[in-house]
Amino acid sequence: MSNPINIAVDAMGGENSPLKIIKGIEIHSASTEGIFYNIFGNIKTIEPLIKKTNITDNYKIIHTDKQIEDTDSPLSAAKKGKDTSMWLSIESLKKNESDAVVSAGNTGALFVIAKLNLSMIEKIDKPALSALWPNKYGMNIVLDLGANIECNEKNLVDFSLMGAALHKSLFENEEAKVALLNIGSEELKGNNIIKNTYQMLNEKKNSLFKFEGYIEGNHIMDGKVNVIVTDGFTGNIALKTAEGTANFITSELKQALNSSLIGKLSSLLNIKNLKKFKNKLDPRLYNGAIMLGLDKPVIKSHGSTDEIGFANSLKVCEKIIKGNLIDKIKKNIN
Repeated sequence: MSNPINIAVDAMGGENSPLKIIKGIEIHSASTEGIFYNIFGNIKTIEPLIKKTNITDNYKIIHTDKQIEDTDSPLSAAKKGKDTSMWLSIESLKKNESDAVVSAGNTGALFVIAKLNLSMIEKIDKPALSALWPNKYGMNIVLDLGANIECNEKNLVDFSLMGAALHKSLFENEEAKVALLNIGSEELKGNNIIKNTYQMLNEKKNSLFKFEGYIEGNHIMDGKVNVIVTDGFTGNIALKTAEGTANFITSELKQALNSSLIGKLSSLLNIKNLKKFKNKLDPRLYNGAIMLGLDKPVIKSHGSTDEIGFANSLKVCEKIIKGNLIDKIKKNIN
């Protein structure tokens, strides 16, 4: 791309901000070219941090001393309004001054402020929160992860199209394979909405993805499909369960390997494989949830992540801009 990509960054959201935000920008900018960062936040705290990094002239600080707190409700955050770092960063997207926005701040506030400022893609009724999820061979896109507690058949079909478009934007050389998360793999399993959606997707012919039917929760990481669709209630529970299980396994393995001399010796002998295992379960490497359905890219970084996680959310921004995500959704939603 000849023109630089402009990423709007809410520098004041999430734990340990703006320090981790600036360090994340430094990590990301060192691994890529042609990126310009519009950084929104308090210049008095941001500027001294930037001076300690290798970030050069590919940024602009847009000053505001107001910010959305993690304790703010979505309504109170919206009322705080137009002078906060989150609002201004999204507004720059609305004004076409930025190509995507990323924030590690309050999720509910980001969702409401994004919807107030941006339009929905035509024919999409509800936005969906989607994220990367590792599988045996690569990466899944899973959606919805909490934006919509209840969904109808059209919503789930829309999520399938948007999820497949996201997968093609991030992994252009892979075929998108869509499955509906269900309590069984048989065609007659599930509630009426799931069964009706199955029929609609089974009859729908398109070049964007291949429909693979149902998938059960214990097969999410098998790698036989790579776009997994569900309602926000089920998706959020599945995500939290997977995160908790990953943390439990990592913690128990670490304790087992450090509890005896044989365990410590075993860990030294298998250090390469253990690092590979740790990286596979490291949530920082999959950081960056995308709010699909809006006509501009809005990315939510986990509030508790560190600079490595935030750098990865910036990488997601870069990939979906270069992959023309919004255009892919608009083209295929018809």
